[in-house]
Amino acid sequence: MNVALIAHDAKKKLMQNFCIAYRGILSHHMLYATGTTGRLVEEVTNLTIHKFLAGHLGGEQQLGAQIEHNQMDLVIFLRDPLTPKVHEPDVNNVVRLCDMYNIPLATNLASAELLIKALERGDFEWREMYR
Repeated sequence: MNVALIAHDAKKKLMQNFCIAYRGILSHHMLYATGTTGRLVEEVTNLTIHKFLAGHLGGEQQLGAQIEHNQMDLVIFLRDPLTPKVHEPDVNNVVRLCDMYNIPLATNLASAELLIKALERGDFEWREMYR
């Protein structure tokens, strides 16, 4: 499965801790991330991550294109709802595209943990039909 990882600045440490905790599950999948998030996660987990540009430099748009082409199976996007973002349209676009293309999306730690456990159980095998 192709798993996308995105985290706003205030959530990057949380993403690192999440990936450390679930490294065993994530290591069995292809991982993609916006630039800074990917680099920070790689540093603490030694997981191999395909890194796009930093989110505010177009990485969220690059990930959006992958979603549009049905190349992502799961998106974990730890968002900071309290701090307004200059690139908010790009942020909202990722969420909108996941809804349009039926890509499972987690936007907080609770939903990320539910989806990662489902990934471990094989609950996303239905995604293979879409490719």
